[in-house]
Amino acid sequence: MGTETDDRGRLYLSKDLRERHGERFHVVEYSDHIELIPIDDDPLEGLREAVGDAFDDESIDELRDEARELAREEAANDVRRD
Repeated sequence: MGTETDDRGRLYLSKDLRERHGERFHVVEYSDHIELIPIDDDPLEGLREAVGDAFDDESIDELRDEARELAREEAANDVRRD
């Protein structure tokens, strides 16, 4: 499928594409192309759908603490490699 921008730089997406993927996109720019990533109307709901019940038994505080600890460990490992 191909499309082009209008004289104001707007990109037209067909109704079918908008119905399937939504109307909001994150644009990822590469050296030779761009990619449109659909943004969920409710990003948290999209995340829940993506990970399923993987985090059902953990509170936000527990998840935050685990993420911080993992970040500390990764940072320490990066420093050791230098």
